Amino acid sequence: MRVLSDPVLERPAEEGPPPGGRARPRLAVAGATGGGRSDAAVRPRVLVADDEPAMRVLCRVNLQVEGVEVLEARDGSEALEIAMRERPDLVLLDVMMPEIDGWEVARSLAEDPATRTIPILFMTALAGADDRRRGFDAGGVGYIVKPFDPIRLGEKVNRTLELLDNGDRDRLRREMLDGP
Repeated sequence: MRVLSDPVLERPAEEGPPPGGRARPRLAVAGATGGGRSDAAVRPRVLVADDEPAMRVLCRVNLQVEGVEVLEARDGSEALEIAMRERPDLVLLDVMMPEIDGWEVARSLAEDPATRTIPILFMTALAGADDRRRGFDAGGVGYIVKPFDPIRLGEKVNRTLELLDNGDRDRLRREMLDGP
């Protein structure tokens, strides 16, 4: 009897981010036929940090449809732990969470050399210019105002990652301040 192995997910060592952007790891699948490596499509990993279970589900479903691997955190402490351990390509961060809010999570990530390059998209009902400025000052690259169209969430995340890969962090941050 011949046993076939399941596909294996391998992450190559990061060679460092491209100028002005953050390198995203590529997935490699070891197939049952040869066990070798082949580059598959880039599949970004996004950490969704929100204290509302329904919001996490809404984000997960819509991001997965767009080919995004989703990690989830129920609060700010868990978001920090997961970000440190997993180094996602982007954090989709709720601002109003109990105990450690999104602003503090963003500051903590920015202060740590291991996580300071992880881009943050704030996701909040706080829609004022002062709130956007606070997000900008906390190092965010984007701002999604709740309620939002969940169908467009994957598009927003993928566009943000594409612009970051092209070194357009400043453009994203300008758009963040300009608002919708």
